[in-house]
Amino acid sequence: MPVDELVGDRATDEALWRLSRFENPEFAFLSACHTAVGDKSTPDEAIHLAAAMQFAGFKSVVGTMWGVDDAFVHYMVTAFYRNMFESSKRPDFRRSAEYLNKAVKDIVDVVPIDQRIVFIHIGA
Repeated sequence: MPVDELVGDRATDEALWRLSRFENPEFAFLSACHTAVGDKSTPDEAIHLAAAMQFAGFKSVVGTMWGVDDAFVHYMVTAFYRNMFESSKRPDFRRSAEYLNKAVKDIVDVVPIDQRIVFIHIGA
């Protein structure tokens, strides 16, 4: 089920409860804009969608620190998942930071730097 169907426009307590229904959630890739940034109206709070995913039980989350350009984001997502699934073994969420780092290097010739460094990894 897509996350937007689970949480809607805002991450609420009810939405977090819905996300926590997953059994043993391991990994989430949030490629929309500003998924790892807090709200301007509450700058002293560290809660953002990526953090909410972790509080809901996801062990590893990739999010974005600012706006992403649709013309480039698909390169990052494709490179990330290519790295994640390149071996014959089951993908390992504990290597998500490594997959993200490799994806950034893989797309250096086609994606501007501000669209490569927008993605961050949090968690295991």
